[in-house]
Amino acid sequence: MMSAPDAPAAPNTPTPARGPLGWARALYDWVLSWADTPHGLSALVVLSAVESIFFPIPPDVLLIALTLGARARWARLALACTLASVVGGLIGYALGATVWEQISDTFYQLVPGFTEAKFLQIKGLYEEWDFWIVFAAGFTPIPYKVITVSAGACDISLPIFIVASVLSRGARFFLVAKLLHVYGAPMRDFIERRFNLLTIGLMAALVGGFAALKLLL
Repeated sequence: MMSAPDAPAAPNTPTPARGPLGWARALYDWVLSWADTPHGLSALVVLSAVESIFFPIPPDVLLIALTLGARARWARLALACTLASVVGGLIGYALGATVWEQISDTFYQLVPGFTEAKFLQIKGLYEEWDFWIVFAAGFTPIPYKVITVSAGACDISLPIFIVASVLSRGARFFLVAKLLHVYGAPMRDFIERRFNLLTIGLMAALVGGFAALKLLL
């Protein structure tokens, strides 16, 4: 059954940039402003791709706004977001596999909180947990862009990377869009404030379930 779109929300008014994180607020508002244009879907595709490489604002921001404006299109929007994000992830993987030594310093500067020490820590974890690291980054608040580039730099299996990316990115974006499709605007506050905790909880339950299954077998 097709759900009727919610009533249009009031126009987004950019918040003046103040303080050391003012640039992040301004960038967030700029991303959100695309929802009020005819190019919203195209912007979502581009944002989803570049966020998988270096862009700091997650595509969920625009996905939420677009889905609320056209709830009947939730699956199409989630699919576009997923495919673009995975394509961007593959570009990040290729960059890591081919030119990491040349771009590493720039990457450390572009991605807040990501350092050479953290890269080396991730590299050691890939040897045992390659699929789960990629899946966790694609589904939870862990920056997916950090994993896409480092996965290529660490030369993890490309098929494993693709499968984990498709499953995790798809699960995240389809979950966001479906919740908005079913519950509409009242769900937006939950997603914006508590969705990260939900994804962490689901991820922990999933890993715990597989660990328990492994022990039983």
